[in-house]
Amino acid sequence: MARPLSPASSRNSRPVLDVSGVRVVRGRTTILRDIAWRVEAGQHWVILGANGSGKTSLLKVLNGHLPPTAGEIAVLGERYGASDWRDLRLKIGVVMSAFVAAIPPAEIARDTVMSGKFAQLDLWAPVTRADRAAAEKLLRLVGAGAIVQREWAYLSQGERQRVLIARALMARPRLLILDEPCAGLDPVARENFLGFVNRLPRRRGAPALVLVTHHVEEILPAFTHVLLLRAGSVIAAGPRASVLTSRNLSRAFGSPLRLQRSRERYALAFPRP
Repeated sequence: MARPLSPASSRNSRPVLDVSGVRVVRGRTTILRDIAWRVEAGQHWVILGANGSGKTSLLKVLNGHLPPTAGEIAVLGERYGASDWRDLRLKIGVVMSAFVAAIPPAEIARDTVMSGKFAQLDLWAPVTRADRAAAEKLLRLVGAGAIVQREWAYLSQGERQRVLIARALMARPRLLILDEPCAGLDPVARENFLGFVNRLPRRRGAPALVLVTHHVEEILPAFTHVLLLRAGSVIAAGPRASVLTSRNLSRAFGSPLRLQRSRERYALAFPRP
């Protein structure tokens, strides 16, 4: 499958992320099938698909936690296998629910953020005054400056998501992946959080964003491109306007769907029985 390129991209520029022919097979089960995907600088992607479509497995591959059976992955031109994946992983910030259980309940927000510099959970590496100042600055950036000293156990779900984003930004990644960040948020908290995410790309030096979801309602104007997955395969990838269609979504979710748009937000309608 051909990988879509942004019209503004150059043949000589290095993509932020380049996934080529990635396949994951375990036993007799093929989990991912020849995934081809490229993220160029200035692009912000949504990975969309039903449960079991391969979204989480693709993230595990990008994190180095699920070695592919075949294919190649490169971050800023450095390829997994040829470069130390532990160093490459620092260039990809990830926010996912699996992190929540690994953070000590008594750890304060600032320390959780600082742990991102070392790709650790449960901070133990020595830190400097500059590290503390940087963590506090990031907490202010994500709208969590008032909870610098608050323990993890006493943070709301929305506050935890903001802290995890600040943590991911601590290593100054070139790519930031948000894995279903609105799970568990009430409707008001979700809208507030989505508004914050929509503003992130406007920040100077902001990384390319990837939002992983199965809700079209969470696709914001800031996101320029969409990758649609079904059963471990890419069924469409490219600019949002061309990929996000009723036909493609019906294929992705295996059911007739009609995409609706109002004021740059999306919703799905279902045919009457």
